[in-house]
Amino acid sequence: MSDYIGDALDAVGPRLRMLRQRRDTTLAELSAVTGISVSTLSRLESGSRRPTLEQLLPLARAHGVTLDELVDAPPTGDPRVHLRPVNLHGMTMLPLTRRPGGIQAYKLVIPGSTDAAPPTPQTHEGYEWVYVLNGRLRLILGEHDVVLSPGEAAEFDTRTPHWFGSADSEPVEFLSLFGRQGERAHLRARPATRSR
Repeated sequence: MSDYIGDALDAVGPRLRMLRQRRDTTLAELSAVTGISVSTLSRLESGSRRPTLEQLLPLARAHGVTLDELVDAPPTGDPRVHLRPVNLHGMTMLPLTRRPGGIQAYKLVIPGSTDAAPPTPQTHEGYEWVYVLNGRLRLILGEHDVVLSPGEAAEFDTRTPHWFGSADSEPVEFLSLFGRQGERAHLRARPATRSR
């Protein structure tokens, strides 16, 4: 068993390099996201150092893969993709893609509007595309205040102040595509209630 573990850990280095290069990410950028030094990341990728569990966890998260995928554990035969929803600021975001750093796809669900809190538009680097699946989406974009129905889409530069939420008391479900800067803003920023 120890030979199998050693072989699996030895194979992690090339896989780490391939995942990073596929995302077109530098060691410095990966270091900033994981908290692992550039020199350690370089040694891990070259295979001159075996990774620890404490290093594998943030690396798997940064590359958008499971630990099993990172260490190439034997397949279970289960073809299902287990994507975990993220609940932030009253909305649910279900990732549809698993490659941070490129274009990201999410299904978002925002509950129906239950209070009179004023919209608080946000800005960040990037570009976004939304497509409404169910319900009615209220989009405030600069001077525009529009409502999108199922089957309607919008695209915009996210440097324009924007906010979206349910247009009424019913929940709204929609798809959202955005790049790396948008992912940071959506998943890590701390906007005011119901803002994006």
